[in-house]
Amino acid sequence: MIQFSARPLVGKKGVILGIANEHSIAYGCARAFRGLGADVALTYSGEKAKPHVEPLAKALEAPIFLQCDVRAPEQLENVFQTIGKTWGKLDFALHSIASAPKQDLHSPLSQCSRDGFLQAMDVSCYSFIRMAHLAASMMRDGGTILTMSYYGAEKVIENYNVMGAVKAALESSVRYLASEFGPKHIRVHAISPGPIRTRAASGIEHFDELLERAAQRAPARDLVSIEDVGATTAFLATDYARLMTGETIYVDGGYHIVG
Repeated sequence: MIQFSARPLVGKKGVILGIANEHSIAYGCARAFRGLGADVALTYSGEKAKPHVEPLAKALEAPIFLQCDVRAPEQLENVFQTIGKTWGKLDFALHSIASAPKQDLHSPLSQCSRDGFLQAMDVSCYSFIRMAHLAASMMRDGGTILTMSYYGAEKVIENYNVMGAVKAALESSVRYLASEFGPKHIRVHAISPGPIRTRAASGIEHFDELLERAAQRAPARDLVSIEDVGATTAFLATDYARLMTGETIYVDGGYHIVG
């Protein structure tokens, strides 16, 4: 039986990967998780990012704050080992990480280098699979595993190039993991936000034109904020969404139905 509460995540504990600064989608999600009562563990990608993320971790009262470059050996595993020692369990995990070499991101898919494609797939997709494996092993009472996608996984978005192919693999991975973990009461979702001006988005050519087109064509006639995405993401970790899994949830003002 579902228990209705104003703070339905009180007592829940989760980890969030991918905050770069206060404009990050992952930060909007972290604030929403905290607002619903959860405790959050946060990571930062490297020393350059730490000064931008550490004040946010303090503001969110994060008891765990660790470096996690998913390309570095054992850093991801170390995060989950620390969570295990500190909390002994996990209720949700969010992966909000994507990367591709600039040259390959700006090139047509047919001209993407092998190394660039492999890096994009490793950071943006395979690291999610690794995270899901580690997180699921700590979700003894069930839980929710989440990642961030984009409409370019489904439709051709000009200038999205290699990331479109990688995000398509990510969304497929969500469905397979949802099937695999479902008997353990672990739900898996991809969230697909509309375009948001983040550091990662700045690498996409002509991004301002993409924002303008979304604002004009989305049925809501508005751009999405990190708070909008955070609210939906946090909802998916509550018991209110206990029978939802394997979905790609669009938070884009309806753009995907007309785009």
